[in-house]
Amino acid sequence: MDTEVGPLRTVLLHRPGNELKRLTPRNNDQLLFDSIPWVDRAQEEHDAFAEVLGSRGVEVLLLSDVLRGALDDPRAHAAGVHAAVDSKRLGTDLADSLRSHLSGVDSTTLAEVLMSGATFEELPAAETPSLVRKMHHPHDFAVAPLPNLLFTRDSSVWIGDRVAISSLAMPARERETALLDLIYAYHPRFQGSGRAYGAHSAPIEGGDVLLLAPGVLAVGVGERTSAAGAESLARSVFADDIAHTVLVVPIAQSRATMHLDTVCTMVDKDAVVMYPLARESLVAYTLRPDEHIGKESVRVDGPAPFLTAAAEAMGIDRLRVIDTGLDPVTAEREQWDDGNNTLALAPGVVVGYERNVETNARLIDAGIEVLPIAGSELGSGRGGPRCMSCPVSRDSMAGLS
Repeated sequence: MDTEVGPLRTVLLHRPGNELKRLTPRNNDQLLFDSIPWVDRAQEEHDAFAEVLGSRGVEVLLLSDVLRGALDDPRAHAAGVHAAVDSKRLGTDLADSLRSHLSGVDSTTLAEVLMSGATFEELPAAETPSLVRKMHHPHDFAVAPLPNLLFTRDSSVWIGDRVAISSLAMPARERETALLDLIYAYHPRFQGSGRAYGAHSAPIEGGDVLLLAPGVLAVGVGERTSAAGAESLARSVFADDIAHTVLVVPIAQSRATMHLDTVCTMVDKDAVVMYPLARESLVAYTLRPDEHIGKESVRVDGPAPFLTAAAEAMGIDRLRVIDTGLDPVTAEREQWDDGNNTLALAPGVVVGYERNVETNARLIDAGIEVLPIAGSELGSGRGGPRCMSCPVSRDSMAGLS
């Protein structure tokens, strides 16, 4: 997979499940949600999203299905148990008891615990008393839920024929890495897939990684991805010969702009939809292999205006920009509502939230086909169609004009 816009063939989604039912007014901030979603409606909206993709010939893989499939392998099952049990939180005796219990459950049950978590009252009865258990409220989490699994873009990203397992920055999402790690290691569909980045490296998230053109990546550095993570990814893709240029783009460290794909996304091979305030302010540091030293050595140039640096790296005269909204207030509202966060199904064909009326109209005026989906509940965790999808395979755009 070499671009954001090559015809999409296979995508990994996660249908909202019981993990969202664990959200309460007491924990939604800690679990990175802005409100409590209506889960049944979120599921309906997600089903409609998957149906749109399927209607355009995209194979939809559901994370819960591939997780269960991976856990059928005894090695993955053992890794899953290890990922679920935190001895530092539970103490030795309770951790051993839970580990013993989970080792005997089937893959469906273990997958549910890994995704939805478990409260102390849901743990199996222990043979010996546990101070940890006694001092926690029965509804406290012994195994934390993972409501952000919905946003499959962040936890892994495919670059070329390799997958990068993200190193997620926020504590609420750390355990997602272990799930994706075992899926790609043990599910038959992915056996033999190469790795482009290690899950235990410096922080980097897939929402900050844009495949601008064959061999050209843009990586946002802000709230979720560190400069060290961006540099480490650059070294990795250079060493693997799956990219020749990485543009590192500083973005504001804020909830509104948590990832680069909340500021801009590719909608055609030479076009982006972008938050207007970012058009002039975004800059990029250009990283390339240092040919005098070797692939693993990096030369850093810049900073330069992002749009200029991107066009130069992509080998085009300019990058077309379609603004979010028609005026500053509309632009700010629709940026918050993920107006920039579109998923390209092919060059000039994108999925976007229907509520971003002005942005969608501007995309249509620019010749982009917009497939609108509802997102009143899906968006409660701050993420649009791109955030909710991890493309696994696209047709190559290499050599196409």
